[in-house]
Amino acid sequence: MEHEQTIPEQRKEGESAPESDTSAIPVPRRRRAGRATLLIAGAAVLGVLAGTVTGYAVQYHREPTPLPPLAQQKMDGPKPAAMNDATSRRSINATRWHKADEDLAKKLLDLPGGAQDSFSGPVSTDAFSADYFLQPSQAVGSLIRDAKRLATARWSENDRNFIEVNLLQFRDRGGADDFYTEIVQYMPDKDHAGNTGKDLPGAPADFGHMWIDSKAHEEPGYHPLRQGRAVVRRGDIVMSIEYTNNRGEVDEKALVELAQRQMERL
Repeated sequence: MEHEQTIPEQRKEGESAPESDTSAIPVPRRRRAGRATLLIAGAAVLGVLAGTVTGYAVQYHREPTPLPPLAQQKMDGPKPAAMNDATSRRSINATRWHKADEDLAKKLLDLPGGAQDSFSGPVSTDAFSADYFLQPSQAVGSLIRDAKRLATARWSENDRNFIEVNLLQFRDRGGADDFYTEIVQYMPDKDHAGNTGKDLPGAPADFGHMWIDSKAHEEPGYHPLRQGRAVVRRGDIVMSIEYTNNRGEVDEKALVELAQRQMERL
């Protein structure tokens, strides 16, 4: 038997619709995980933690796995030696030099007998720049780019004369010519020699020059310092000799003799 449908009576004109009863509308409730689901999830987490701890415990008692050997285990060259009376900068810092540097160092003048504070050998670019330039940070970049090898010999005589010989071999003659030309240009400044100097006897014109400071550099409490300098370019090598006297006098003849002997070695 069909159920009879109840048709609501039509509202009379002017009557408002009754307010809806929201309390009668069922609100869906959040589904809660069952107890069994929570137990399974907790067991899974405990299983992962237990497995991790067990793995660490097993690995802790094992011997460490050795790493594969490097492709180049031994490098040719002398090992750095501990400092003693028989060592030099070359032996202490053996890993900083290249064997080809020795060829240029062999062209340096031999140290005179009885020389004090002596050193002779190849030098690194940064060490040379720190000793040679007034502003090393502005010059070391171009020197690294253009220079190929550097070597220095220095000694003192009678605690009055201090000699330093520098040989700079560049990658081409252009680099050597630029370095030589820069020296010739700035030496007449008052902060350097203060004069134009003169040609170096025995050196070709425009390839050798020498200067002696116009006046000694004096400071209170210090001996007056005066310096003589000779510079020569030969091929891709520039030779620079600095002769400093701490009594304000430079022996020009001794400077010329040193320069000529060094030119013969080149």
